Amino acid sequence: MNTKLTLNVDRQVISRAKKYAQEQRTSVSDLVENYLKKLTMEAPHQQKITPLVKGLSGIISLTEKFDEKTAYTHYLEEKYK
Repeated sequence: MNTKLTLNVDRQVISRAKKYAQEQRTSVSDLVENYLKKLTMEAPHQQKITPLVKGLSGIISLTEKFDEKTAYTHYLEEKYK
């Protein structure tokens, strides 16, 4: 059963939403409904953290300046020399 909902949205946003909905061959109401469905869906399989991972969490402390991408790049460069 559908129920009417009143929203206050910026005029420009409504204009762009109407244009987008028209391009997608749907309505703004359907766009909002589908968005809210997706937003409020419960995650079907929330992964649980295993005891091993919990035990390892926080074991390494890094400085704020540590850049993991650079470190990984150096690791790969050394590995494939």
